[in-house]
Amino acid sequence: MIIINSFEEYKALEGRMMGVSSWHTIDQEQIDRFALATLDHQWIHTDQERAQKESPFKSTIAHGYLTLSLIPYLWKQIAEVRNVKMEINYGIENFKFEQAVPVNSEVQLQATVKSVKDLRGTVKVVVEAKLLIKDQIKPAYTGDVIFLYHFA
Repeated sequence: MIIINSFEEYKALEGRMMGVSSWHTIDQEQIDRFALATLDHQWIHTDQERAQKESPFKSTIAHGYLTLSLIPYLWKQIAEVRNVKMEINYGIENFKFEQAVPVNSEVQLQATVKSVKDLRGTVKVVVEAKLLIKDQIKPAYTGDVIFLYHFA
């Protein structure tokens, strides 16, 4: 894990791949709870029997937004940003879902710092987030996550 204490330390990481998180298994229970929380009960996510028969994946798959929602959890395994008064998830840009994530897949986040800017005391960081699927060449997605930090 990388520990970042200041704007200067973050700036020194610009252009670097920071690392990867541990593997996380997306099981059917997590998919079903996400469906309940988001009211998205499309059969390809929640109906295991139908998915096995009718889906090209032959199993249920994780919601794309479920995989995106894992970013904060997985990011905290890669970097710990200290000395902040406030951290804000500011935005996501240029995300492309490249491959479905079948149930019981193991995924991990790979993070690269693209840019670090000081906007009059607010530090804006753009991180390329790539969700890797174990034993797959193509990632589940790639895109930019934008964080704002107010260092103490």
